[in-house]
Amino acid sequence: MMTVQERISQWVDAHEAELIRDIGRLVAVRSVRGEAEPDAPFGPGPRAALDEALALCSEYGFATEIYGCAVGTADLNDKPSRLDILGHLDVVVEGDGWDTPPYEAVLKGDGCLYGRGTDDDKGPVVMALFAMRCVRELGLPIKHGCRLIMGTNEESGSEDLPHYYSKHDPAPNTFTPDTGFPVYNVEKGTFRPHLTRSWLAETALPRVSSIEGGLCINVIPADARATVLGMDAAEVLRLGADAAARCRVVLSACGVDSGAELSVHGRQAHASTPWEGANGITALLAVLSSLPLADCESTRAIRTLAECFPHGDWLGETCGIAQKDDISGELTISLDLLSLCDTALDAQLDSRVPICADETNCKQIFDARLSSLGFSVESEMHPAHHTPAEGEFVSTLLRCYETYSGRKGECVATGGGTYVHEIPGGVAFGAGMPGFVSNMHGANERINIRDSLAACKIFALAIAELCGE
Repeated sequence: MMTVQERISQWVDAHEAELIRDIGRLVAVRSVRGEAEPDAPFGPGPRAALDEALALCSEYGFATEIYGCAVGTADLNDKPSRLDILGHLDVVVEGDGWDTPPYEAVLKGDGCLYGRGTDDDKGPVVMALFAMRCVRELGLPIKHGCRLIMGTNEESGSEDLPHYYSKHDPAPNTFTPDTGFPVYNVEKGTFRPHLTRSWLAETALPRVSSIEGGLCINVIPADARATVLGMDAAEVLRLGADAAARCRVVLSACGVDSGAELSVHGRQAHASTPWEGANGITALLAVLSSLPLADCESTRAIRTLAECFPHGDWLGETCGIAQKDDISGELTISLDLLSLCDTALDAQLDSRVPICADETNCKQIFDARLSSLGFSVESEMHPAHHTPAEGEFVSTLLRCYETYSGRKGECVATGGGTYVHEIPGGVAFGAGMPGFVSNMHGANERINIRDSLAACKIFALAIAELCGE
């Protein structure tokens, strides 16, 4: 007679093709935030993804509900929920550099499924849905409810959740499959400074007349470009080559009226893991600072930014806020959005801060330093989230992980922020295995199918154990 663990494993393996197909259904919807519309508060894309996900849940026989046209739910049964699985269907903008169509789920010979949202977070949502299917179709004994909650605004503010939590309290246990295994019980806090600086129109040459870089605040930008007046393209390439090489980015330039337009191309990454990218904005600032620009306000602003946020310093050492603790690790910071015109500069940074960071040792120091250098600073700071490792909920999740992964379960910290950041006792759990590089928020985002099947099994066993007593 097979054990529960064996039955779960057999069921999941038998439904591999369906899992891939259904992930593809959601990946096909470009669910980047857009302009609000009636019945679509975060734009038509996220709403279309929600409709498709709810249709999928209904096709498998789960009762569904929608809240504020922004959050959908699917219930395992009609009992009060003891376990909420909280995922999201919105995605960050696709960016450049894809080898396959970003909104087409493509299975390659390396055993990975490629497409925007495969890892963050459409794929894990479908894995959780299949775990619920598995528990129900196997007829495992369940005494409590389990609810899959699907949001549409996690990537740009989590403004969707109040639509749901104004109607329901969190379940006794909540996890989000939105980071990785084993259990992420610590999420760093956020510190997001907004810098501006202005000056009178300038005529000095050579000077930078424009800069544009960045996609959104939580993405390390691969690309940035600038217009330099009073220098030709060949000169820019010759003088900027060493800086580009040090930054390990590709520098290109072409002639425009009265000057040159230069571009740098690095590598996109999630803002919580800036070391995985090559920041195009900070590399561009390094290149521009190496050029013989006129001594004017725009030049001074550019060089000051380059000095405060040098390429490769993602720990905040230069701007004076570097710090760490034993539980949550090191502070990280990245310059993710930058624009400059003839008379002004606008920059936005994303910092993921450890438990030890506070207004005094982080925000006040940063704000004072940048203000002293001539920038206007607006910033907001939110503390870290910490669920103690001790407790039956976390222990159960780790035990389920160990069962199907064959690895030791432990609690770890992440710089990423998820839906559970404001939910007491919530943790991130799945769906990627340690060591796998998914390229979350970057080009060629992917999941490993073998690991995804293991995640389905882990989730199913967690549902069975947490809701079965």
